Amino acid sequence: MLFTRKPLLIACAIASSVLFTACSNNTEEKKQDSLTASAPATGEASTLTERNAKQRLIDTLQKHFKTANINAKIIDIKTTEVPNLFWVNLEGMSSVYTTADGKYIIQGDVIRLGDKTLHNVSDNLQAEANKKLLAGLKTEDLLVYKAKGKTKHVVYVFTDASCPYCHKLHEHIPEITAQGIEVRYIAWPRGEQFMPAMESVWCSADRQAAFDQAISGAQLPPATCKNPVRDQYQLGLNMGVNGTPAIYNVEGEYLGGYLAPSELLNRLK
Repeated sequence: MLFTRKPLLIACAIASSVLFTACSNNTEEKKQDSLTASAPATGEASTLTERNAKQRLIDTLQKHFKTANINAKIIDIKTTEVPNLFWVNLEGMSSVYTTADGKYIIQGDVIRLGDKTLHNVSDNLQAEANKKLLAGLKTEDLLVYKAKGKTKHVVYVFTDASCPYCHKLHEHIPEITAQGIEVRYIAWPRGEQFMPAMESVWCSADRQAAFDQAISGAQLPPATCKNPVRDQYQLGLNMGVNGTPAIYNVEGEYLGGYLAPSELLNRLK
């Protein structure tokens, strides 16, 4: 399955944004219940006042989520370069934006215009969160293909043995590693029915050989070990993965879905 990014949505265009509203018990919000941003994001609350305001906004959103029967847990909230608009990192779900009073959430991308290329205002914020998550992985829990010669780059790839475009990317592993790129596969079965095959791969003494067998359609022995496949699937959800393959660099930046070896190297430069 080709990894496709969600459609670009400009928050100010009602026709291309999906808004959920959650009503507060108070008809008039107190001034201190909102967090004001008028400068580009620093990524961290710089004062105690800002940290307190951030926590109030988190509490307000969680209350509104509960009222609206939205089962979502907030991991973090950060300011954006857009005044009074905040980026909300959710556990196991794609990130959203919220207004300073916590009354509205906006799904989709917010795009900055004015340059020759479009800029997604959440890219740096999502990458920062992704970098921390990827750094927490242990290589022994991954399926690793070492670079030939000196390692110039490392990429993380969310993959599934049942995914046709993962098969296509896998065929290029020798070419990719020959370019000095180390590939680290993260298990991301695209559905519960594909979970057993990936668990069998991860429980095999030779994961590379087992993965080759799995993508060829061979039936592997049932998994008999404690394995990280479900945890890795949850990791992908936390990073906003919604299909495979999904390729990231060590900085947590999303590089694309299926990429030819030359294009992958170009995006790593």
